[in-house]
Amino acid sequence: MTPRASMQEMEQRLRAALEPSVLELHDDSASHAGHAGAREGGHYQLRIVSPRFAGLGRVARHRLVYDSLAELMQHGIHALAIDARAPDES
Repeated sequence: MTPRASMQEMEQRLRAALEPSVLELHDDSASHAGHAGAREGGHYQLRIVSPRFAGLGRVARHRLVYDSLAELMQHGIHALAIDARAPDES
């Protein structure tokens, strides 16, 4: 069973890479107990607002989030629901 990623570590990586004005991260792993993927890491919901997202489409924004969490995506995060917005969209 893969341990869940530390929310503190996830937040630190996101803040360092994306300098968000809003960062809300929720661990929904308990809702997925018994699900086959739950053994592979945690389930998380992320709402993030960053000037780095200005002018970027949804896929490019998600790519920036995934890049900042790259190592954790391989070890500790099974699912990540992302709501990524630029400051004028929040």
